[in-house]
Amino acid sequence: MNEKHRDVKNRWFYGLGTVGRDFYYTMVSMYLMFYLTDVLELDASTMWFVTGAMIITRVFDAFNDPFMGVIVDNTRSRFGRFKPWIAAGAIFSFIFYVFLFVDYGVRGVSFALIFLLVYLFWEIGYTANDIAYWSMIPSLSADQKEREKAGSIARICANIGMFAMVVGIVPLSHALGEATGSMKKAYLILALIAIGAMLVTQSITVIGVKEDRGIRSQTDKTSVKEMFRVIFRNDQLLWTTVAMALFMIGYVTTTSFGQYYFKYVYGNEETYAIFALVLGVSQIAALAVFPILRKFIKRSRIYSLATLLIVIGYILFFIAPPGKIAVIAIAGILLFVGEGWIQVMMLMFIADCVEYGEWKLGHRNDSITLSLQPFINKLGAAIASGIVGSTVILSGMKAARGPEDMTASGLLFFKCAMMILPLLMIVVSYLIYRRFYRIDESFYGRIVRELAERKKGRD
Repeated sequence: MNEKHRDVKNRWFYGLGTVGRDFYYTMVSMYLMFYLTDVLELDASTMWFVTGAMIITRVFDAFNDPFMGVIVDNTRSRFGRFKPWIAAGAIFSFIFYVFLFVDYGVRGVSFALIFLLVYLFWEIGYTANDIAYWSMIPSLSADQKEREKAGSIARICANIGMFAMVVGIVPLSHALGEATGSMKKAYLILALIAIGAMLVTQSITVIGVKEDRGIRSQTDKTSVKEMFRVIFRNDQLLWTTVAMALFMIGYVTTTSFGQYYFKYVYGNEETYAIFALVLGVSQIAALAVFPILRKFIKRSRIYSLATLLIVIGYILFFIAPPGKIAVIAIAGILLFVGEGWIQVMMLMFIADCVEYGEWKLGHRNDSITLSLQPFINKLGAAIASGIVGSTVILSGMKAARGPEDMTASGLLFFKCAMMILPLLMIVVSYLIYRRFYRIDESFYGRIVRELAERKKGRD
């Protein structure tokens, strides 16, 4: 197989693997909280315990990611370093995923403790899969443009999976609820469908992707002590992590409020599916256009344009009257186009830190470096879940049956949490990136050339 054919095959087989992953993950990251509050109808006291449990487990799991990166980096097998953990992590996580959508018949601290244990074990399995999957990107190619193509396809496929769940969850859960006579059973069946989707598409990656094992130069293993050196002495990785964590907190907070917004503010939960479809198509189109934009525009300028679109989108969203779906849709499109571009660049920034770390520290650590990608996502989800859970209770939404029960102060509190707070985080994220990130196209080219020269010198 020639190199060009291998690259094209890898792009698609790698990207397709995340369709089911994100369909599966989105049900937990965006809708588990809604399931707990509006399907199980947990009381406010239990929700405080559950929100605390969710924050604890997600933060623990986020900080556990680099340790999983060490394990993957040190793996030696005839199937490579990544595939064994992609497969094992998926299977282990399936076992506990189902139990996230089960009513245990208890409330208060008892429910929170059971939930904490189930969620923790699910996260451990998903972490193994997640770290191995995303840290595979640098092993596909050392070429920056080729990585961007693979990363763009992966993000497109991820968004297809995510928006399939976002668009489908209301009509599917309602249809299943009517068929079974229970919304609890509907969510459980939907969880089983999500497991099947992840199993199918992850199998495509495990079977079809061929990593370039020649990219990895060293064969010695990485210790836990070395892990801290890899992270904390790679200044570009640290600044990228800080900037992107702030971005993801804002992004996930806003998206997690979506179903609540249409049920309690807009007043028509069914409209959420149509709105999500429009946003999904917009973001996927933005990701598809990204490689074309990169032929003419530098990453830094795309990032600035994306941030401007997001700022305008949030302002429109905040001032839009609840009944004006056209204004809300325009705001959403601006937000998701800009956020789509930043998502793919975030992945590329971290991937480029692999070579930067090797260039600066003399040791290549794909998985430890790329473990910061899921770390960012999980930390964002952890903090976002705390913001969402607290806002739903404090705004009065937990006790409301619909928009008619929302007070003006409660509505303002909700909109500030959904729009103003995330906007501030995303703007600060952009300022940190502009001030501290310096691996542009020319610097990256220099890094790759010098690494190649070092390798020749050793040979």
